[in-house]
Amino acid sequence: MAALATRPVRRPATTKLALIDIVVPVYNEAADLERSVRALDAYLSNALPYSYRVTIADNASVDGTWLIAQRLANTLPHVAAVHLDEKGRGRALKQVWLASDADVVAYMDVDLSTDLAAVLPLVAPLVSGHSDVAIGTRLARTSRVIRGPKREFISRCYNLVLRTALQASFSDAQCGFKAMRSDVAQELLPLVEDTNWFFDTELLVLAQRADLRIHEVPVDWVDDPGTTVDILATATEDLRGVARLIRGFAGGTIPVARVQAELAEPELPATVPGVPRGLLGQVLRFSVVGVTSTIAYFVLYMLLSAVTGDQIANLVAQIVTAVANTAANRAFTFRVRGSKGLLKHHATGLLAFAIAMVLTSGSLWVLHAAWPSVGEWVEVTVLMIANLVATLVRFLALRFVIGRKAGAQV
Repeated sequence: MAALATRPVRRPATTKLALIDIVVPVYNEAADLERSVRALDAYLSNALPYSYRVTIADNASVDGTWLIAQRLANTLPHVAAVHLDEKGRGRALKQVWLASDADVVAYMDVDLSTDLAAVLPLVAPLVSGHSDVAIGTRLARTSRVIRGPKREFISRCYNLVLRTALQASFSDAQCGFKAMRSDVAQELLPLVEDTNWFFDTELLVLAQRADLRIHEVPVDWVDDPGTTVDILATATEDLRGVARLIRGFAGGTIPVARVQAELAEPELPATVPGVPRGLLGQVLRFSVVGVTSTIAYFVLYMLLSAVTGDQIANLVAQIVTAVANTAANRAFTFRVRGSKGLLKHHATGLLAFAIAMVLTSGSLWVLHAAWPSVGEWVEVTVLMIANLVATLVRFLALRFVIGRKAGAQV
């Protein structure tokens, strides 16, 4: 039996000396800040076997948040406060983390939606050197989550989009409960461009692309009913961020290779067979992209229809998901990188989309012209057949234009 590759030994901080810096980004949280910070400080002083600091990062609040933050910093020995003149959760985390002298930097939301019992499982693998990044996940089977069905559905769809479009392997991008080793933060954070809600996703995608070790902790999580997050604006921002990362990876403008060379562990030999190679592998990956695109279309349509109306929402959702579908198939199904042929590939995808619309709409027109009183089940059957033909046409078109140069081995 072949021996496993030996990983280099980290030099983790000892238990007594390790310093954990937990950042709490806030904007206009005067009503809840003091209660939450005192509860967090009390818990950490009793339950955390490491030195710690709680840093309140005020994102240009216009209420009494900053005054309360200053008072807490002057009263509690393990609490500090930083004020930023500009809004942006990502901006606050990036600034405070890069300036921190701690061994591990972390953050959590001020509403303490995540059960604090998960703090030690989050940071311990980082202190020991076992992992590079750690995240809380609400989507694990052992997680206990209380939130509305709409936010649950949107969250799962968003993470499914990330898995398809960016090949993300982590399960929950937006849980407000994350940590990383400071040496990793110093290398990785300068590459993160987003300063707001997409910051978390971009950070994790870059960490994965750099082959860093991401540790996931199932968490118990209770939704804050008083949250002021604009779901539509956040979803739109996230989709733009996904598109930006796809362009960056395709064009080679994101230098994750440098971080990988500096920090990543050597890969262990694969012990479980991966996705089949060749045509079968392409078909399977194409199917995953197709299912995810359909879900993404549905989510985007729901978010837009309440604002723009059904027809415009349908058109925008169809076009956006068609472009994202082509980008995902390009990178995931056919393993094509770089900007060469990018416009041609997207033109082919849009042409295939137009053919699909003609096939589905045309089949219904012919059916109704030949059989005006046709039943609903016949319509559904015809549409299913038309969509299957359209999907086959799309796969063959993309494989001919994109996949032929990638080779049959992808």
